[in-house]
Amino acid sequence: MQTQTKIEDAPAPKHGALASPVPPPGADADWTVPQHWDELTAEDHWVWDTLFARQQTLLHGRAVEAFQQGLDVLHLSRPGVPNFDELNQKLNARTGWTVVAVPGLVPDDVFFRHLSNRRFPAGNFIRSPKQLDYLEEPDVFHDVFGHVPLLAQPAVADFMQALGRLGLEALDRGQLHRLARLYWYTVEFGLAREEGALKIYGAGILSSFGESHYSLESAKPHRADFDLQRVLRTRYRTDTFQQAYFVIDRFEDVLDLVLRDDFAALCDGLDALGDLEPGEEPLRAAA
Repeated sequence: MQTQTKIEDAPAPKHGALASPVPPPGADADWTVPQHWDELTAEDHWVWDTLFARQQTLLHGRAVEAFQQGLDVLHLSRPGVPNFDELNQKLNARTGWTVVAVPGLVPDDVFFRHLSNRRFPAGNFIRSPKQLDYLEEPDVFHDVFGHVPLLAQPAVADFMQALGRLGLEALDRGQLHRLARLYWYTVEFGLAREEGALKIYGAGILSSFGESHYSLESAKPHRADFDLQRVLRTRYRTDTFQQAYFVIDRFEDVLDLVLRDDFAALCDGLDALGDLEPGEEPLRAAA
């Protein structure tokens, strides 16, 4: 499964079937590498600070409250690219998760095995100043700014671990496309209802200047209440802003849905129903 994206700073999950099954030189068997934080340049830190300031301003009033809480608790607002050793001390104390550095896209089984063990793979590189608004492969800004703050929330932390376990099962059963859709429409491009308003929680939107506007304000995409079966049947595109978003009420609700049902049996039962295009009717619009 190729999950690399080519749209404005809205990277897909950091895994892809087209990645080599052999770790690249310098990587361990689990594809992890040292962060080499001390080798980052002043320009690298400037890119992080520029992106951070821009997104934090843009996301004011647009992101779920838990995202801002995570930024504060993990001290991600400190200048410069976060040092994973320092970050992990705070994150692990909160939810038992750690961030591990990887060189780029990793194989699906490696990615989901990390998640199942409460480890989040993050790139050990950052984009150049010329790539502030466009990036083909997820870098440390997308991975850490977009994903890690919500990992400080117990419900999200448990949901991500559950996705890791389900991902490994889906690989064995040939149902990875179903799990990828669940990941895409929640972890990467999810919206939530909070205090009567739609808010952003998906990392692909949180780290994207363009889609942060589009996801909430454009009249083009469909916004529908979260329906697990519908999500598992709905295709997604990686070459444009999303045509459909699914809206949750609480992170705990999605976790309960995933853990309550026989996920494998649910996926198998959907094969006879066929796939759906984003926004294909019938969709019940989110309030």
